[in-house]
Amino acid sequence: MTSLAMRGHLGTRAMWTQAQRQTPTIAHLDLTATLSPQLPRVLLSGVCAAGSFILVAFSHSVGTSLCGVVLASISSGLGEVTFLSLTAFYPRAVISWWSSGTGGAGLLGALSYLGLTQAGLSPQHTLLSMLGIPALLLASYFLLLTSPEPQDPGGAEEAETAARQPLINTEVPGSKPGSSSSLSLQERWTVFKGLLWYIIPLVVVYFAEYFINQGLFELLFFRNTSLSHAQQYRWYQMLYQAGVFASRSSLRCCRIRFTWALALLQCLNLAFLLADVWFSFLPSIYLIFLIILYEGLLGGAAYVNTFHNIALETRDEHREFAMAVACISDTLGISLSGLLALPLHDFLCHLS
Repeated sequence: MTSLAMRGHLGTRAMWTQAQRQTPTIAHLDLTATLSPQLPRVLLSGVCAAGSFILVAFSHSVGTSLCGVVLASISSGLGEVTFLSLTAFYPRAVISWWSSGTGGAGLLGALSYLGLTQAGLSPQHTLLSMLGIPALLLASYFLLLTSPEPQDPGGAEEAETAARQPLINTEVPGSKPGSSSSLSLQERWTVFKGLLWYIIPLVVVYFAEYFINQGLFELLFFRNTSLSHAQQYRWYQMLYQAGVFASRSSLRCCRIRFTWALALLQCLNLAFLLADVWFSFLPSIYLIFLIILYEGLLGGAAYVNTFHNIALETRDEHREFAMAVACISDTLGISLSGLLALPLHDFLCHLS
């Protein structure tokens, strides 16, 4: 094991040394080759985001509003799979930065809507004021994103990688780091099977937390508070996003390899809140605030640690494909939770 790790270390250092000799022209070509295939997806993501704001802002029917939600989901999902795939070309530490950014985006969005509507702005004008965000996305992609620089593999990051057992033990001869287009169907299937150890817990975590968000938030209503029903719901969303942001930014302080524990804790969270909706035994909304903050902490920790572990335990030639495939975890969990949470929500409403 040590011998194999040392050979891998020396081989990677040799590739790094060779890459350091690249001229600026080659680096520019590398940037173009890396980013150009993603361009249509980034443009579509920005257009869908803008369309979602406009559709919902001017909507006069449930159907139109739902179309706006669909566009927002397309934008979010397409953006996530695109940019997470690009992390394969950058240092592994970028996973932490990406996760912190997505957590901050959720918190900023919730706080912006909460703050602007509390200040008296109508929901329509609040949504229209957000149209600058898709433009900012496109500007950051074209103007801020820099060429991936060769990384010296001699740091602590590579030491941690060498200490990990790789998810897939087969090597692909002649593969280049980050290149997934050359993988055969059999190789992709092998990578997918190796990823299940991390995909399944993340699906469970997202299923449980979005079951809470979509099915229970609206039913966790307290009358002994000055907050209206709509205001309580907005505070739930804001606190959830705050928890997600905090834990997605925690990778430097706390790393969790066994994400199954987070899945179990989130399921217990779901069971506890479902019991409270049924029996109404919690006396104060502030206890719900703490539980929802905790829910966000679990979800964010599962997300950032899953992708960090995948980045550490996949080979260079598999990483781009692995990151893209792992993106299905949260989407699948959210979709499954919606299928079950919405009918359960209606059932509980009829009971009450």
